[in-house]
Amino acid sequence: MTYQLTSALLGFSLALVILWLIYKDHMHTRHAFWWLAIAVTVFVLGFFPHLVDWLGLRLGVAYPPVLALVAAIGVLLVKILIMDIEHSRQERCLRRLIQRLAILEAEVKQCRKVKTKGS
Repeated sequence: MTYQLTSALLGFSLALVILWLIYKDHMHTRHAFWWLAIAVTVFVLGFFPHLVDWLGLRLGVAYPPVLALVAAIGVLLVKILIMDIEHSRQERCLRRLIQRLAILEAEVKQCRKVKTKGS
């Protein structure tokens, strides 16, 4: 029973920390969704640890605790993929912004040349 309570408290504490980080604007809600889902999962499995055993038997897994590890690795892989997609999008936006800034700087330089020639 102690490990169940510890797991539930860990999930609840993690959820509180994530909500506090959102409140203090240290974490964007889009990123917090994943962490809140993990916290809720840990919390639920803390109170109902036999869910993993039940699901493992239904899926034909010989050693059900491995199912939790495989699921965790799968979630991490999806999270990493989403992070890479977001990082690539940000790099593309930054590159375009830098190019636009260079164009504007060249136009300003050209305008200054024309202005100094005209005076």
